[in-house]
Amino acid sequence: MYRFQVSANTQTGESIALVGSTSELGLWDITRCIHLRTSAESYPLWWTDEIDIQLSGESGDDQRVQYKYVRFDAKGWGEWEGFGFNRWLPINHQYSGTIVVDDGVFGYLQPYPFGYIQQPTPVKQILGAEDLKIVVIGSSVALGHKAWLLDGWVELLKEALQQKYGHSRLVNVSEVGANVSRTIARFGSVVTPEQPDIVIIALSLGNEGLAYCSPHERRAIQRRFESGLQQLVKMTRQLGALPILGGVYPHNDYSLEHYWLLRETHNRMLNWGVPILDWLAVLDNGQGRWREEISFDPAHPNTIGHGLMYKAINLQLFDIDKAELAKNNQHFWQPNEIPIYLDNAGFYVCACIAEKGLRISNPSKYSYTIAPYWQELQTVLQSKAGLLPGIYVAKNPQPGTLPFFAVQEDGAIATTVEIPPGADVEYTASFNLFAPNNSQVLFYDGHLGILQKDEHHLWVINESDHEYNIQPMWKEVRNALKSLPTGVYTDPLHPEIPFRTMMIGHQGLESRVKLPAQSAVLFQYQCKLSDISRVAILPLGDRCAVRMMLYKMEYDGPAFPFDLTRTTQIADIADIIENRFYDMWNPNFLHYNPEAGRIYHSKWSGLSFAHEVEDTEDPVNDMSPVYERMRVRYTARSQRFWYTIKNCDEVLFVRTGICDRGGVIDLLNKLEKQCQGKPFQLLLLSPQNSDEFLDIPNVLHYNVEFNPDLMYDDLGHWMYCTEIMRGILESLDISSKNLFWCPPNPPKI
Repeated sequence: MYRFQVSANTQTGESIALVGSTSELGLWDITRCIHLRTSAESYPLWWTDEIDIQLSGESGDDQRVQYKYVRFDAKGWGEWEGFGFNRWLPINHQYSGTIVVDDGVFGYLQPYPFGYIQQPTPVKQILGAEDLKIVVIGSSVALGHKAWLLDGWVELLKEALQQKYGHSRLVNVSEVGANVSRTIARFGSVVTPEQPDIVIIALSLGNEGLAYCSPHERRAIQRRFESGLQQLVKMTRQLGALPILGGVYPHNDYSLEHYWLLRETHNRMLNWGVPILDWLAVLDNGQGRWREEISFDPAHPNTIGHGLMYKAINLQLFDIDKAELAKNNQHFWQPNEIPIYLDNAGFYVCACIAEKGLRISNPSKYSYTIAPYWQELQTVLQSKAGLLPGIYVAKNPQPGTLPFFAVQEDGAIATTVEIPPGADVEYTASFNLFAPNNSQVLFYDGHLGILQKDEHHLWVINESDHEYNIQPMWKEVRNALKSLPTGVYTDPLHPEIPFRTMMIGHQGLESRVKLPAQSAVLFQYQCKLSDISRVAILPLGDRCAVRMMLYKMEYDGPAFPFDLTRTTQIADIADIIENRFYDMWNPNFLHYNPEAGRIYHSKWSGLSFAHEVEDTEDPVNDMSPVYERMRVRYTARSQRFWYTIKNCDEVLFVRTGICDRGGVIDLLNKLEKQCQGKPFQLLLLSPQNSDEFLDIPNVLHYNVEFNPDLMYDDLGHWMYCTEIMRGILESLDISSKNLFWCPPNPPKI
């Protein structure tokens, strides 16, 4: 008996039918077709009732049934699916029960059919106490999906191992849709009780979501998959079993970038020291997709593809008896430290091969420096430690010791590490942190990794050779951190280092964080955002000097309205703020001066713009594109201005240029009105006597001049001015630890 099913998207009034080469299927007469049915719960799946197909003939082509589906419209007109070859299935009467013929998608004709017995009869295993017991844990491909009657590569391997070596105990505990996270979670309940001798781990990057994730998420998925496989290898060895990894395989929705990642993972797996079932070479078309006629759908091989996967397996991997296997695995499933270096003073280094770890102990009274030039130690590390390239982090960081070091591709330590007297530190590969049961990968781009260890701890790992500057303008990183509990996170080992305070709000990252090259920092939750007073710096002109200095201090964020303008009159600033920036970019008040190359404002005569006209534009004859761009830019900048005032805890307004006492008092009154009781200060930076501004509440004046023209001409002068500005801010207790950062696209207020 056979039951056919196919997935088809239809319009109201349309239906799906089946017609084929036997009398039961209508003998290709569309008027005798078999109509399929669907339901609201199952749509777009359509299916037939059970059909008893009888064929005469003993073998050959007459044991195949050919057929196609037809789509009928509301008027009864039929449309055949596709052109060229027909669908087909083999007829074999040795199976009892109903075979479900799953034909995938309407219009996508398969070169080889897929069907499975609806209620298969359990097969009784012939158990031999001396036989190897092999457990396969994987996903739907390991279950044989899309191979006819589920006779996939595992079933073919099972039959071959019994015939060739007498291994009769193969158990398949794979699960449809399984990924590394799910497999790690299931391992203890489905693999451990079997007490296996060999565990075949057969998973795919496809089930991790690689084909359909956002481009910036691809590296994170790749790293999570690889570290998850390493975790499963470790779990297998802890059982005293031999791990064998199923290799990666294609997917028809992979792009060339996916293919590069696929090849990277494939090549790394080949160097893990674990037996690999190498499938990529026989399945891949050279672009990460299945070769012609070997796949059933984008994610699965068909019967032919499963056959190729089986043929690619080196059966000699299984030519081993239990005693030999136990001997080979002994050094893995009995965790121990292997001494690799010891000197006369007692300083020693041990490696844990299974853990990919390194323990460094210094019971002596001397300090040791592990550096690239310590050739004796580096040589033994390369030959015996088996370190993975990348960053290693300390499990138990101690005062005076570096909490991380970097390992080169050749296995040598690339970082200088000081080991003080009495230190005993154990380092583990940061690669292990990416495993699903160790942390949640929030972001990874191939160099920078951000991982949530638990509710109160966050790993930030920089595997690159340059410093990483992480800031709220980085959209993917900012959004990735939205899932964390809001609050202030700091580096408890080095709280004094600038840019080691991570502020997380409802919009994600709200501070700048800097990470040295080849490093790892564990950030710890310190307090709520409301427990600290965050100060916003809002420049008020007269030119761009403040923004330039904030840029060199790396305190700059998205632009505010006065950052790139010239505002020579403080009265204009007061009036613009009182009017909430309305008319600042109104075309009726903007006039281009070709001689000066500037746009002047007729309402506020001290206001002008120098950075709004592009080289390719003709502002003399057509200002419309300039007007539109200014509207977009300054609307966003004004929104940030008001959002910042509303959401920060304190405001520091900064104004450069000569100003008069009356103008300052007027501006101060209007700022106080807009701040609505929020603490604020007005910092005046101008080359004039500070006595003029004495006794004005909330006003600070410094007799200094910051000329942006001189800064542009002389980098040394720019940096000199920046250090003066830094000192002023430090005197006001403003630093990277309490600086308020406005998001680039804040919610409208």
